[in-house]
Amino acid sequence: MNQTKETNATEQFQYDPNNLLESLIEKLNLKNDAALSRALEVAPPLISKIRHRRLPVGASLLIRMHEVSDLSIRDLRQLMGDRRNKFRISDKQFKPKANNTAA
Repeated sequence: MNQTKETNATEQFQYDPNNLLESLIEKLNLKNDAALSRALEVAPPLISKIRHRRLPVGASLLIRMHEVSDLSIRDLRQLMGDRRNKFRISDKQFKPKANNTAA
């Protein structure tokens, strides 16, 4: 039964980059994806790949969307269905690489 609740929550808040893209087009009073790509200063195929879920919305693009739209990063993430409060980063990313050279 607990698994059913988790499944319903997952289905309710599912990743949907189209909602984000459509919201940006509406907020910026643009006509289509090509106009959005010009506003964000990215290549049109990037928007297409995000819309067809072949490419995730990267951090740099999310920041660019924030700069152009004045929507907060949190609002942009919610528009695309990302409801995480925390991001898990591996502790290995913060450890210095072992230096195997002999002195």
